[in-house]
Amino acid sequence: MKALVTRLDSFGDVLLAGPAVRAVAARADRVTLLCGPRGESAARLLPGVDEIVVWDAPWAGFAPPPVDRADIERLLGALDADTALILTSFHQSPLPTALLLRLAGVRHIAADSVDYPGSLLDVRHRRAPHAHEAEAALDLAVAAGFPCPDDGRPRVLPPPATAHLTGPDPYVVLHPGASVPARAWSPRRCARAVAELAAAGHRVVVTGGPGEKDLTAYVAGEDGLDLGGRTGAPELAGVLAGARAAVTGNTGPAHLAAAVGTPVVSLFAPVVPAERWRPYGVPYVLLGDQDAPCAGSRARTCPVPGHPCLESVTATDVLAAVEKVMQA
Repeated sequence: MKALVTRLDSFGDVLLAGPAVRAVAARADRVTLLCGPRGESAARLLPGVDEIVVWDAPWAGFAPPPVDRADIERLLGALDADTALILTSFHQSPLPTALLLRLAGVRHIAADSVDYPGSLLDVRHRRAPHAHEAEAALDLAVAAGFPCPDDGRPRVLPPPATAHLTGPDPYVVLHPGASVPARAWSPRRCARAVAELAAAGHRVVVTGGPGEKDLTAYVAGEDGLDLGGRTGAPELAGVLAGARAAVTGNTGPAHLAAAVGTPVVSLFAPVVPAERWRPYGVPYVLLGDQDAPCAGSRARTCPVPGHPCLESVTATDVLAAVEKVMQA
């Protein structure tokens, strides 16, 4: 049986699809993962994936492309599967993807859907109202005939050794960036947290992508080790795996830390529900006002002046949370 799993969103979304992918891989002869460009690096970390097809869908992402018939025809020619699992967030419809998979000849398709699917779905599943994204994906896999073969936690392939980047243990990782501004703690607060963690005896490693070098340099200051722009996804997994705790916003590295078993202090802006997007499967502490006016808005830029949901968090709060999750 050739199986296809689709998750067209970002890095963290694809990581949270990992348990469902492993469930499918336990029964299928071959698993293809269809993902978007922002999820590709995460897809390459997942156990159980035999092939990756990357496609920028017109209904996903922050800047979706226009509909292009030739592009869709290329995608249809690249897909070869008997059965498919369409994974989406609670607010997304699987039906555009299902239509394309039908055109590609996929005979059996399962998805969560609140909308009438016509002939597009063979398994129309209803997700539990408050399920975490990882749990919801795995529930769908079970409903489609793919029982969970393990504990259902996010996992990645063994990461490379990164001691040459981080120096000796122990250390704490602080990742100041986020995919959208509404989910990021301010650089000034991050820098204060690095200084306070260092003053308490913790060695702090600051991570960030190639476009975040100025940010990580500022946050690391004189007290932290700046790894901004020096880690791809596999290396970041290795750095996080060696950490005693990770401090990060609600963004991909929080889920990557959980996938390598590292406790997380999550500076969680409530623009999306924590019950669905918190770090999964590891000890964690959520910091931030979960009842702030922006709650549930899915805003990319904070709609409340001063970003109070996160700016109310202090460096002392972070230090206390780090020491709590390390003990857990």
